[in-house]
Amino acid sequence: MDFQTSVTLIAVAFAALVLFGILTLRKLMASLDETNKTLGEVRGAVHGLTSEAQRLIRNANQVTADVKGKMRAVDPIVETAQDVGEVLHSVTDSVKQAVSVIGQKVQEQRQQKVNLRVKK
Repeated sequence: MDFQTSVTLIAVAFAALVLFGILTLRKLMASLDETNKTLGEVRGAVHGLTSEAQRLIRNANQVTADVKGKMRAVDPIVETAQDVGEVLHSVTDSVKQAVSVIGQKVQEQRQQKVNLRVKK
């Protein structure tokens, strides 16, 4: 092979290399364009989700504040119910003691009647 043929082959090989490089770069550009488009869609979706999340957080805060207010309003009622329960417990204990004393007295009177009958 002579020098001119070698140079021609090198030029053809270089042209083919440049051609394949250009094709590869075009495919890479198409992929990058698609990636940019996808990123734009993702940004839009994330923005929508962010605003929705903020709205949900605001609603949750409002519900929490409302529940706290209602709990403050109900708290005295619960305390009163507890006091009533304690009073009822005290009354029940007093009634139990009174019934016990009455029961003992009745038992003693029966025993006395039995003892009187036995003595006669």
